[in-house]
Amino acid sequence: MVYDKKIENRLKRIEGQIRGVMNMIQEGKDCKEVVMQLSAVRSAIDRTMGVIVSTNLEQCIRENIKTGEETDTLVKEAVELLVKSR
Repeated sequence: MVYDKKIENRLKRIEGQIRGVMNMIQEGKDCKEVVMQLSAVRSAIDRTMGVIVSTNLEQCIRENIKTGEETDTLVKEAVELLVKSR
């Protein structure tokens, strides 16, 4: 799979959020604030995984259509992958 700059940018943003959480912990910030930031990080990671899986699925389906192969298995695998990641 080819990963584009959008994915890299998402991951860099997440990396920055993680650094921010580390700073919050080092500064002794309130538990509620830290957990809210961690929740935002988790949400960003979930969205990034969704983008990666959907982009990969799209590429695989296009390839299978070109070669005349079935796409049912690809869709099932993508859904299972997303379900397992939760």
